[in-house]
Amino acid sequence: MADQHNDKFRTDPAEQPGSAQPTVVPPHPSSEQDALRPDAASLLTAERPDVHDEDFAAEYADAEFVHPADMADHLENLSLEKQVSTLSRMSKEDAAEALAELDENMAVDVLENLDDDVAAQIIAEMSPDDAADVLDELDEDHRDALLEKLDREDSEELRNLLNFDPDSAGGVMNTELILLEKNFTADEAIAHIRSEMEDKESPYYAYVVDEHQVLVGVLSLRDLMLARPGTIVGDAVSGQSVVSVTYDTDEREVASLLSHYNFMAMPVVDNEGHILGVVTYDDIMDIMHEEASADMLGMVGADPEESVDTPWLESVRKRLPWLFVNMINSALSASVVYMFEGSIAQMAVLAVLMPMVANQAGNTGQQALAVMIRQLATDRFDQKKAWMAVVREGKIGIVTGMAMAVVAFFAAWWFTGLPMVGGVMGGALMCDMLLGAVAGGSIPLIFRALGRDPAQASSIFLTTITDGAGFFIFLGLASLFIL
Repeated sequence: MADQHNDKFRTDPAEQPGSAQPTVVPPHPSSEQDALRPDAASLLTAERPDVHDEDFAAEYADAEFVHPADMADHLENLSLEKQVSTLSRMSKEDAAEALAELDENMAVDVLENLDDDVAAQIIAEMSPDDAADVLDELDEDHRDALLEKLDREDSEELRNLLNFDPDSAGGVMNTELILLEKNFTADEAIAHIRSEMEDKESPYYAYVVDEHQVLVGVLSLRDLMLARPGTIVGDAVSGQSVVSVTYDTDEREVASLLSHYNFMAMPVVDNEGHILGVVTYDDIMDIMHEEASADMLGMVGADPEESVDTPWLESVRKRLPWLFVNMINSALSASVVYMFEGSIAQMAVLAVLMPMVANQAGNTGQQALAVMIRQLATDRFDQKKAWMAVVREGKIGIVTGMAMAVVAFFAAWWFTGLPMVGGVMGGALMCDMLLGAVAGGSIPLIFRALGRDPAQASSIFLTTITDGAGFFIFLGLASLFIL
């Protein structure tokens, strides 16, 4: 059967003896304007010109079949004024897709500067979840003004979505989904899907509901295509264990469930089981990317929402508080060194060696910190498993600490000519690396227990612990055994 299918589309005369060589006739432009219009391939494969050039922006806006993500990439390199003018001359469908791919802060700036009528037309073409995300960032008056320009059904749908917590399943769900009544036959279901497809995003699943819109089962499109025409879809999902989330489920939990079950989409229901929408895998990928970026920025005390497009004075305002915290923590470490001023005065080489202890322990702690934050972001930790993970990091810390202590012993001995300095160096390094590993594993758990983001400024507090403890242990051992 596969061979017959392939033969149907075969055009190579060598594979079909006696067949004529097919002639490929290039399409003729329908008009002089179409003949001069660039296509997507020529723009994407040619050497890219200066994307800040206004003529290029206009040419790109007229190109056919340019992927929205590629269009967004080029829009992001233009000034705000040129972004607005380029989107205004695009078709509303293309503009909606490109706007959905833009950085959220940039998309908000564009909407705020577009004519309200044009902005409303673009929003009307966006998928409801993308439109709600952008509208949620606008000031209330502007948001209401745009919603008033939409038709009643679209406006009510978006207002409902805006009522959900933006970080919950309800806040990221898409309300465009395929619903099947449970008494449909398979062929009726397929016909229904065909009639609905034009107004929906490409569906991964069809959702079977009863007469009260309560979710009773899920069918993949493959299941429907393979089903016998007379099969009742309600019978096909009978006894099925439906996996769903409620509208208030945290988006990270939704991402974890989608990954766990290898689903392409997750249905969202209310407390009575009525289906409200669906969270798709592409939305979750965006969320996971945003969360990873937020964790990375949060570890060093930067605001998760900050980007290179954030006004620099706003970035200063957001960064200063954590820099003050870091200064206080650094002062604590400096006070430890000051306690041993006399020891350092007697043997200046101690000042040379002590940063090595703190830095190595800091790196060990950062490794444990990164592993723990990633685990908390992708897995559901119970308390016992979490603290067992800390014990594991402690084991890693002590073994790696012993290995590095041996290296440090011989290196310090060779550098100073004093084996006792090597012994102190090795002992301090092993102790501080153990402490760093345990601290790196514990800090995110402590933050979570306090109801804070586990990644938030964890690195700052870890550095304080490893630096202060490293200086104290090294200088303390040196004072006891050398001086």
